[in-house]
Amino acid sequence: MEKHNLINEFPEFREKIHDLKMQNAHFKKLFEEYEVLENEIYKINTEQINVSDKHAHDLKAKMLHLKDELFSLIKE
Repeated sequence: MEKHNLINEFPEFREKIHDLKMQNAHFKKLFEEYEVLENEIYKINTEQINVSDKHAHDLKAKMLHLKDELFSLIKE
C-alpha cells in the first residue's frame, strides 16, 4: 500500500511545500496534522491497527479536508 503524503500526492509542488513549511506557521501546523492522520490511516489500511469503520471514515474525511486546505495554500 502506497503512502499518501503531500509530496507523493503533489510531487510537482515539492519545493513550494518545503518553502511553505519553513515560512508559514499555519501551513506547517496543517501539514503536520495531515502527516499524523496519513500515518494513522496507513496503519489502518495495512491492518497494523484495528478501528471501527466509522472512526476510519471520520479520519479519512478529516484528512481529505486538510488536503484540500493545504492544496489551496499551495496554489496561492
